[in-house]
Amino acid sequence: MKNLMRFKSLYFIFSLLIILPGLYYLITSGLRLGIDFTGGALLEYQFEKNIDPNDLKQQISSQGIEVGQINSSSNNIYIIRTKPVDQSKINQLKLSLGEKFGQVEERRVEFVGPVVGAELSQKAFIAVALASLVIVLYIAFSFRKIPRPQSSWRFGITAVVALIHDILIVVGLFAMLGKFLGVEIDTLSVTALLTVIGFSVHDTIVVFDRIRENLTKHIGKKFIDVANLSVMQTLDRSLNTSLTVVFVLLAMLLFGGETLRWFVLTLLVGIVSGTYSSIFNATALLVWWEEKLGH
Repeated sequence: MKNLMRFKSLYFIFSLLIILPGLYYLITSGLRLGIDFTGGALLEYQFEKNIDPNDLKQQISSQGIEVGQINSSSNNIYIIRTKPVDQSKINQLKLSLGEKFGQVEERRVEFVGPVVGAELSQKAFIAVALASLVIVLYIAFSFRKIPRPQSSWRFGITAVVALIHDILIVVGLFAMLGKFLGVEIDTLSVTALLTVIGFSVHDTIVVFDRIRENLTKHIGKKFIDVANLSVMQTLDRSLNTSLTVVFVLLAMLLFGGETLRWFVLTLLVGIVSGTYSSIFNATALLVWWEEKLGH
């Protein structure tokens, strides 16, 4: 049987190399926030004919309005998200669109203020912090009967460290996409991040639960051997589960259209990262901790 845990230092180095580029751009450039966080306007127009979104974006930009995102739906309806803009420019925009593309109906105009954006940011941070705390408490309680000298708290803390690893990769990805491609963070991005968190924790608990079972079956055996055995026993399941999700996400990425592109890409990167971190970060860190501080 292969001893995957003996390479734990390499796993940590690899994770660090993956995280550092995104962390660099996160610190130097920050995230490019959408109107859900910065405030702006949401405009909905219906045209008499189908319009190329790129042409529509160019026409809106020519009026001095910064476009965040354009989504199309049935019946030639386009939903446009813009940075903060006053009513006079919106009125001028409708006239401009009518001259360029023919008859246009203004179906909706909504303004999102920065107060809403601040509230969303705060709630997203609180949600992640509470989730991390509950995860530590839940795992520590569920694993409370593991044989000594192992500690159930170590299982909970290492699971959260792996979770933070996945969060940094996803947030770093958005920092780089914002820097080079102008991709903005919106509520859909937060949804993708929370989904990744859930998947990451689920995969980690599966591996940890097998370690718990094997600790009672192999009392007296070295922890690194028990952990390695558990990883090998759950590896096929973890890979098969992740691959089925990855295949679906790849199909959505290729054929899902512009609207879902960045949401799906975030999920795809997060699922791959979560699968990796459950085995090669959470378990490896747990082994390292037990070896250094467990006795």
